[in-house]
Amino acid sequence: MITTEAKAKVITDSQTHKTDVGSPQVQVAVLTARIKEVTEHLKANKHDFMGRRGLLQMVGRRKKLLRYLESNDFEAYKALVAKLGLRK
Repeated sequence: MITTEAKAKVITDSQTHKTDVGSPQVQVAVLTARIKEVTEHLKANKHDFMGRRGLLQMVGRRKKLLRYLESNDFEAYKALVAKLGLRK
């Protein structure tokens, strides 16, 4: 589980303005941080199938948000993918 401090840092790193906490860029950044943590957990706990299901749901949600961002603001999409180091 991502800590509140780590989540706050991820949010401040990807905000588009001072009070931004719900834009697609912020949501993708937070999901990416959570995905990284769950991936590390699953490397140690191979039989955690509910954790694996949650991971797949998060990946799907991130994929949908990235598709939305790509269609509406391609420059922001390119910048976010480069910043987070995602393959696309």
